[in-house]
Amino acid sequence: MRGDVVVEPRAGALAAAIFPLNEFYARAGRPLPAFTLIAGEEMPEPYRGLLVHDRDMTPTLEAHYGCDIHIEVLGRERRGEAYFREVILRLDRDDRAVEFGANRIALDLLPAVVRRLVLQEQLPLGHILKAHDVVHSGRPSAFFAVESDEVMNRAFGLAGRIRLYGRRNTLRDPAGRPISEVVEILPP
Repeated sequence: MRGDVVVEPRAGALAAAIFPLNEFYARAGRPLPAFTLIAGEEMPEPYRGLLVHDRDMTPTLEAHYGCDIHIEVLGRERRGEAYFREVILRLDRDDRAVEFGANRIALDLLPAVVRRLVLQEQLPLGHILKAHDVVHSGRPSAFFAVESDEVMNRAFGLAGRIRLYGRRNTLRDPAGRPISEVVEILPP
């Protein structure tokens, strides 16, 4: 997934790369901003160090900022055992937004205590998985640049069109089943 061509927001590879964020936009009737798929090595620093790896994003951001993180849920939907949420990750110390994104979580693949904590909507999934020693692995499948829109600007306290960077990551259990499919966008 490489290139400098802006792909039509709901078409093929890009739709897969920004799922489930694209579903929240569609449901709200919001147009998607311009996403451009890029190779991980094309991502500028400091984004490359924060996004181009196989680790969970929440522990990576907590280590980077030296602070625990909580979530603000912007939207949610439950489809059987699939739980979708659109969130802002915020630092505990000053409530600063450090990530905007969306996640599809397979509740049936999680231990009961982890499932309860996810549904309480206070902590990011990565934080919960780490705290409860849930064995899993991550694998980013796409990296992208995106021009911020009003939703992202509101989340990050920005104005105008700002180039942001993000990724799509899948967290899998030891059997290879997807626990989580997540789109993660960082502020400038």
